Amino acid sequence: MKSANNTLILTLAFLILGFFFPEQAHSVRLKDIANFGGVRTNQLVGYGLVVGLSGTGDRRSDQATVRSVVNMLESMGVSVDRGNLQFRNVAAVIVTADMPASARSGSRLDVTISSIGDANSLQGGVLIQTPLKGIDGEIYALAQGPLTLGGFSVEGQAAQVTTNITTVGRIPNGAMVEREIPFRFNSQESIQVNLNVHDFSTTSQVMESINASFGQNLAAAKDISTIRVNIPSQFRGNLIPFMAALENIQVSPDSPAKVVVDEKTGTVVIGENVRISRVAVSHGDLNIIVREQPQVFMPAPFTEADPVVVPDTDIAVIEEERQLVVIEGATINELVEGLNSIGATPRDLITILRTIKAAGALYADLEVI
Repeated sequence: MKSANNTLILTLAFLILGFFFPEQAHSVRLKDIANFGGVRTNQLVGYGLVVGLSGTGDRRSDQATVRSVVNMLESMGVSVDRGNLQFRNVAAVIVTADMPASARSGSRLDVTISSIGDANSLQGGVLIQTPLKGIDGEIYALAQGPLTLGGFSVEGQAAQVTTNITTVGRIPNGAMVEREIPFRFNSQESIQVNLNVHDFSTTSQVMESINASFGQNLAAAKDISTIRVNIPSQFRGNLIPFMAALENIQVSPDSPAKVVVDEKTGTVVIGENVRISRVAVSHGDLNIIVREQPQVFMPAPFTEADPVVVPDTDIAVIEEERQLVVIEGATINELVEGLNSIGATPRDLITILRTIKAAGALYADLEVI
């Protein structure tokens, strides 16, 4: 009896919560469909060397690797003879990293290392100190450390086994920030919201939702996917609470009606707003099967005649009988049910949708990728 009472109390609680806090249909948070100015990442890149490879590095003929190794050793005060160096344990690489605007001096970044020479594998290698530069040419971080790979390569005299990619690796927390990006987040007087959805209805809805949430006319649209939001006076110098409230505003993005077709895989994706006017569709297959079964006739015994080959062709024509089916898609469910009712496969749907579009009965953009 006590368990039944507890169940009844929980049920009533959920009903009350559902009544006072109804869930918005198809609503998403603003941060799921947009990004905000001032919090973007910055790309860093550098050229370096990976050493310690087990004979899988660049060949000796790679002049870039030769010059890099010689320059590195000479910068350390070591005089070398190029003719005596072995370079199969060294690989020239490009090092990349993404540096957020909030990164400070001493913080760590993940780096990706990619071979640019003819190395077979970077397995077991160690990246030596590599400066990472921004688009302005300034050094913002230094990368160094042992690589981790998502694959391996084993080679013998007559066979080789390779799993996944062995010429690209990563170093978690492999770069240390040495220079900060000259940007003060809290000193901004306005924030730019860049929507990932290019739609006037969605932009207008986001702008109205922002103004309604803060009770002020803060947001103004600059174009179809860009909104400028002024910072309220009470949040000047302390934008974190304002950004937390801004990015969690609930909106319902709209999108144009679209049908996307991938002919390589036979995939068809139909958007929610796709509509079809009343049309009659008949789709059938005509199969022609040709079989060649030549007959061989052997000569009579004790004769010098050669065997005779007589061609024999068997042709069969199979035509499926399909009736006209009336399709009128007021909703996506009715559209899918109508197409399935004529026994259309995913490959058939591509042809059917193209034909309906040509007839002017498909009210959507048909995109083939």
